[in-house]
Amino acid sequence: MRYGYARVSTKKQIKGHSLEDQVERLQQEGCDLIIQEQFTGSTTKRPKFEALIKELSAGDMLVVTKLDRFARNVFEGIEIIKLLFAKDIKVHILNVGLLENTAMGNFFVTTLLAVAELERAMIQERTLAGREIARTKNGYKEGRPRIPAERLELALELKQTRTYKEVERLTGISKSSIIRFKRTIQQT
Repeated sequence: MRYGYARVSTKKQIKGHSLEDQVERLQQEGCDLIIQEQFTGSTTKRPKFEALIKELSAGDMLVVTKLDRFARNVFEGIEIIKLLFAKDIKVHILNVGLLENTAMGNFFVTTLLAVAELERAMIQERTLAGREIARTKNGYKEGRPRIPAERLELALELKQTRTYKEVERLTGISKSSIIRFKRTIQQT
């Protein structure tokens, strides 16, 4: 059986990396079952992925669109691939190819995982450097900008006759922000 795995870090992942894009690619590859998950790549805890790994059996194939959807560090990636190879499960990373349990295949996987880990570390470094530069500028405030009370009040007013999804679409304010604002009003 061909199992697909799609993962995003955030709901608003960019085009080409979104959950929908990954699922579409996995469907094109003929996956019988596709597991979807939203978990940040900085954590190795992915409950649905872990359950999938346990479910796979000899002769199955695990298909993932990109290596960074599969594992975010070399150690984790090698462990998972060794486990899958030991269970006689094929691994197909669409932007890499079919991984083989050979000396050259293992070398190739280790190298690619190291590059993926390096890329992630470099992104983190650039993000931190950008934040440090921004802190030196006048008017910089840490975190997201505050939503004006008037917009939040409008959202609450709209919520009386509309669903949260409609209010979110109309105002650009998330459901959780509306609920938080509603709670603060009720407490005062």
